[in-house]
Amino acid sequence: MQVDVVNSVVINRPVADVSRYAADPDNAPLWYENIKSVEWKTPRPLQVGSHIDFVAQFLGRRLAYTYEVVEVVAGRLTMRTPGPPFPMETTYTWEDDNGATRMTLRNRGTPKGFAAWLAPLMSLMVGKANKKDLALLKRRLEGITP
Repeated sequence: MQVDVVNSVVINRPVADVSRYAADPDNAPLWYENIKSVEWKTPRPLQVGSHIDFVAQFLGRRLAYTYEVVEVVAGRLTMRTPGPPFPMETTYTWEDDNGATRMTLRNRGTPKGFAAWLAPLMSLMVGKANKKDLALLKRRLEGITP
């Protein structure tokens, strides 16, 4: 069973500002509630082939995983990890929305083994977390304190 979760938010800032901030892994702990730390495994700047370690707390568990950047183009960033908890791809897209930015966050992957049974629950939990993260990103970039 596939996990495929898509959420978006309109942020009242230009695309360049939102994409620069959101695409910087060092900012992830500031707007992802569950990400606790980030460590670059390859030299900056972010580019195809970059590897970044993330430590997160999700569903009461500590998760440590490495993302590899597989796409960096105007308006889109895609990263992949072999897991845990299962192989996952995360894509950010940024589009102009009348001078503001529509940012879309998509997480998709295919759990295997026992984790496959949890895919519907995982989808719900990832979606809920993503909505909160995008809301926090919006507040931060619009200068509204949480």
